[in-house]
Amino acid sequence: MTDTPARGLFITLEGTDGSGKTTQLSRLIARLREAGHTVTETAEPGGTAIGKKIRAILLDPAHQELHRTTELLLYFAARAQNVHELILPALARGEIVVCDRFTDSTLVYQGAGRKFGADLVLALHEIACGTLFPDLTVYLDVDLEAGLERVRTSRGHIDRMDGQSIEFHHRVRAAYLDLAAAHPQRFRVIDASPAADDVEQAVWMAVKAELEQRHVR
Repeated sequence: MTDTPARGLFITLEGTDGSGKTTQLSRLIARLREAGHTVTETAEPGGTAIGKKIRAILLDPAHQELHRTTELLLYFAARAQNVHELILPALARGEIVVCDRFTDSTLVYQGAGRKFGADLVLALHEIACGTLFPDLTVYLDVDLEAGLERVRTSRGHIDRMDGQSIEFHHRVRAAYLDLAAAHPQRFRVIDASPAADDVEQAVWMAVKAELEQRHVR
């Protein structure tokens, strides 16, 4: 089992599809580095060479036959590699780790969306990640229909997860809001519907407050 590192700061960004998460992630990392922080950037699924191969399997729209149990286990396989290869070593060096999604995504997409439930997801998390959870999770909230339209417009296509039913996506968003309500000490909910510059400022203020509270300079 892996113990949570004593040093470093672990920040995750979460959001439904089309929330602008990728844009805000890159802007946040840039601001942290401009402020003099050493930042390790990673993503889920992905982050590592092995994780990227798993990501390709998970998101390929041609893989409609992928069983929900296979999907769940693949997400945690990628996560375990990310945790042990990138996240824990960076935290041990005292760095700030910024990750695009983490187990909260699995809790909402597979736990709620696929109806596995939280207990199974958290049991797998303990196997893959031990006691490691983010210090701060920024959740970007956006209207589902507007978000999915953003995805279609910006990418020109949708991946296997984007293409799930609207009912699936509603379960995901509701589960995110429930998680944020259950863990207010960790979650910061930010409205992602305004202009990107306004969202960037809101994200930065949330992260800056956390840094100041933890006396991270």
